[in-house]
Amino acid sequence: MAQKRPTKLDPPVDLSRDHSLGEENSELVLVEYGNYARESCHAAHEVVAALRDRFGSRMRYVFRHRPAGEKTAARRAAELAEFAYQVTGEFWPVHDALMKRGPAFTEDDFAQIKQEFNLPPPDQEHSSAWTAAKARVQEDVESAKRSGVIITPTFFINGRRYEGPWDATSLAEAMLGGLGHRVHAATVDFIRWGPSAGFLLLAMSILALAFANSPLGPAFNRLWATPLGIRINGGGFILPLLKWINDGLLAVFFLFVGLEIKREFTVGRLSTLRTGALPVIAAFGGIALPIGIYLFIAPPGPMAAGWGVPIATDTAFAVAIMVLLGARVSVELRVFLTAAVIIDDLVAIGVIALFYTDAINPNYLIASVLVTGLLVALNRSGIYSPLPYAVLGLALWICLHEAGLHATLAGVILALVTPTLPPANFRALLAQAETILQAEWKRADEALMRHGPSEPALRALDAIHGRMQSPADKLLRTIEPWSSFCVLPIFALANAGVILSGDVFKGHSSLMLAIILGLVVGKPVGIFAASWLAVRFRIAVKPKEYSWRQLAGAGALAGIGFTMSLFIAGEAFPNPPDFAAAKIAIFIASIAAGVLGTLMLLPRVPPTD
Repeated sequence: MAQKRPTKLDPPVDLSRDHSLGEENSELVLVEYGNYARESCHAAHEVVAALRDRFGSRMRYVFRHRPAGEKTAARRAAELAEFAYQVTGEFWPVHDALMKRGPAFTEDDFAQIKQEFNLPPPDQEHSSAWTAAKARVQEDVESAKRSGVIITPTFFINGRRYEGPWDATSLAEAMLGGLGHRVHAATVDFIRWGPSAGFLLLAMSILALAFANSPLGPAFNRLWATPLGIRINGGGFILPLLKWINDGLLAVFFLFVGLEIKREFTVGRLSTLRTGALPVIAAFGGIALPIGIYLFIAPPGPMAAGWGVPIATDTAFAVAIMVLLGARVSVELRVFLTAAVIIDDLVAIGVIALFYTDAINPNYLIASVLVTGLLVALNRSGIYSPLPYAVLGLALWICLHEAGLHATLAGVILALVTPTLPPANFRALLAQAETILQAEWKRADEALMRHGPSEPALRALDAIHGRMQSPADKLLRTIEPWSSFCVLPIFALANAGVILSGDVFKGHSSLMLAIILGLVVGKPVGIFAASWLAVRFRIAVKPKEYSWRQLAGAGALAGIGFTMSLFIAGEAFPNPPDFAAAKIAIFIASIAAGVLGTLMLLPRVPPTD
């Protein structure tokens, strides 16, 4: 699981230390991490000059160094600027000279700048100034790392990293805090906050409960029964809104789930056999024991059909709690739990497809197999364009739905056949892009009646950009925010509403107890026992970064069934009173599992083998 890059400037601007231009109390503070040997920073130098012309005393500009490497021309240039400051007290004249002379510095360039500003030679008398200059550059390099800087130039506006285009117009809009920029910045901050998806899911669930138990309850329920679709000459494809959400939108979630687990087991932390085996075995332990507990407690008959309810975990809630616990939970434990619960979800969709389906239509089933075969053929043929996969994926969804299988299975199949590519040769791609841009730059003198790069150049750059990521990685990056911040919250709003009434408990105590114990007891015990046995018999290896107690705490968090448990309950219990009782049991179990897991992970316990 990738860690989020910091977005705040660290340390904040210190006027007694930082090199700055502008009034002390300026309302707009622009900080740049730059590199004297980069063409992009020289272009940014002109952009900053334009901004200073525009804002005048309203703006303060701060420059910090971020040279590449320790023995490079960029490092020498940065240290020379700092040396000039140490011996003359002036930084900006040398800074400006370096920006105008580079980026391809030679020994003559450095010699001429020293001569122009009467800088002394690096003799014994000035060794302390050179030492201070080198230390100052290193401080900036370290602060760049803490601030999440990975390229130059990188700008910070009033202490927050700016991630848009750095032309003068875009930067000025961001500095002035236009509505569009404020909305974008707030959205990015929320999405990057680890628990955000879980909190949004919780908010939608509470909203659904509030609507269901208010005077708007009947209208709220009728909304989800609204028929939507396409009708042509008396026929068509019409489904209730709730069915579109549960069968259609949730297919996007399972596409994300499939891509996520595919990445972890191919190039991620679970790519080796023994590290990948632990969450797989743990997941099946956390599936088998809850099923056994449920079938032992639940009454026979229609109620027994809910055995699939306690097998799945709500990834968003479980990961959100882990993020809130911060350093108490290692990255390795997060990866373990994420992989285990994603496997839960994949098994859940398989269970739904096999055990919670209506009558099978053989013609559409054969069509589904044929479409799947075409998708596999596309993959094997090395076709990487997303369009044919999208068209066939939609066709597969329709065929599975009409066949009587659960259409969300299409998302998993599409994830498995979405192609990956060998790692890109970034050096070669960068050289190709630079060649294209240099050619376009040379044509600038011929740019009469042209407004930008030529179309062939843009197409070539698009092709290079497209090769930076495989189709699978690109699709995962694209749908992740839609899955977490759109699909799951809408699903929760549509499915979490239940009327809280004492009548629900009548005749359903065994059902509710089976679900609660399956999630709260079966999940953690099953995950822990299966993991311990796998390590004991050397089938898998447990990372040293987390202890057995912490693994048990992660297992307890896996008892937060919620989204998928609600989904399966809706398939297992067509009788509304039964479904309502199952919903309440899932709510109770999820809350209890979340509290139990948090209490187990809260103490700082040193990891052990």
